[in-house]
Amino acid sequence: QVQLVESGGGLVQAGDSLTLSCAASGRTFSTYVMAWFRQAPGKEQKFVAAIRWSGGITYYADSVKGRFTISRDNAKNTVYLQMNSLKPEDTAVYYCAARSGWSGTPAGPYDYWGQGTQVTVSS
Repeated sequence: QVQLVESGGGLVQAGDSLTLSCAASGRTFSTYVMAWFRQAPGKEQKFVAAIRWSGGITYYADSVKGRFTISRDNAKNTVYLQMNSLKPEDTAVYYCAARSGWSGTPAGPYDYWGQGTQVTVSS
């Protein structure tokens, strides 16, 4: 059973930076794809970024490209989302997701989800 636990959310001001963490357990993740999604109030969930655990190939939504960086720490089985130059429109609950194997697209589908962490960016 894969478990994903997000942390690092909070309230920040526009222009600030924040780093989210996703601690993964329950499997060997070398063949996994890990991703971040977000869901703003009243809106659908959207893809943010993804990384192949092996090789570290990354993918980003256009809305965050150049501002957000996804990375992983093999020793800690943890995936990070470094968010810079935050904007009020980045306000959302951020979810970590995982799937085994490289079929599909960076935006999905995913089999495992964390509980989410709230990020609020004030103007």
